[in-house]
Amino acid sequence: MRLVFLGTPEFAVPTLERILEAGHDVAAVYTQPDRPKGRGREPAPPPVKVAALSRALEVRQPERIRRPEVVADLARLEPDAMVVAGYGQIIPQNIIDIPRLGIINVHASLLPKYRGAAPVQWAIALGETVTGVTTMRIDAGLDTGDILLAREISIGPEEDAVQLSRRLALMGAGLLVETLERLRDGTLLPVKQDPAMATLAPILRKEDGLIDWNMNAREVYNRIRGFVPWPGAYTNFRGAGLHVWRSRMAESAAAGPPGSLAVEGRRLRVCCGGGTGLELLEVQLDGRRRCSAGDFMNGQQPRSGETLGGPGR
Repeated sequence: MRLVFLGTPEFAVPTLERILEAGHDVAAVYTQPDRPKGRGREPAPPPVKVAALSRALEVRQPERIRRPEVVADLARLEPDAMVVAGYGQIIPQNIIDIPRLGIINVHASLLPKYRGAAPVQWAIALGETVTGVTTMRIDAGLDTGDILLAREISIGPEEDAVQLSRRLALMGAGLLVETLERLRDGTLLPVKQDPAMATLAPILRKEDGLIDWNMNAREVYNRIRGFVPWPGAYTNFRGAGLHVWRSRMAESAAAGPPGSLAVEGRRLRVCCGGGTGLELLEVQLDGRRRCSAGDFMNGQQPRSGETLGGPGR
């Protein structure tokens, strides 16, 4: 099958690789332009570009895919289908109409739940224990197209967004190849989504990572796992930003106002809403290295009763 692939992040790389392994002809790969990255702010290629060039594929990086010259270029390629995996731009109708088999999207949720840009992160942050991947035929809406195939997976109780994304990427790659085979053979029956069951997973903002210690410990714990690596989960300690990388539920209830610390030997616990407690395992002060809670305690000597949080943090 002649395909055009549109994808950008690491999540999309296994799908591109599986498409090639399955013997499909990838006429071109479209991905986002190189963006500044790191302390030097030097332009860095997206993961899909790196993967495509390593396989001698044609790579194109338009700023806006809806520009007339880009649409005309896609039409000239005459693909049987297009595949989208985390591309990062809205696909307009005049591109949707180009391939005879449509544009197939690999989405990291069980649609119609968690439509949007951050389904993995929000599924964990909101306490889901099950998620999955869905292949759907793109229409003009936001992840509203007909479902082609879906596969379910359990979320590990300590799994973070990075770990879950890796597993879903591999699962999605296999599901996409199966979807293409069945589309070619005419054995797929698309299913309409039920809009009444839809939930949203909007693009993450920096402020989403601000910890509200009035939440119960389970809610805070889930957000810490869900918002790795960005925006992360952060609070304030003695006037400085404190990033919380890892935590676990405290073994016993906490007595104290939300955000107050309890130092218990080599353990550092935070009181949360509803009398619940969270143990901090790995943290990072602004301008410092990421470290264990034990090393943080050695360096900062926090006291029981001190409070995390405060204005703006």
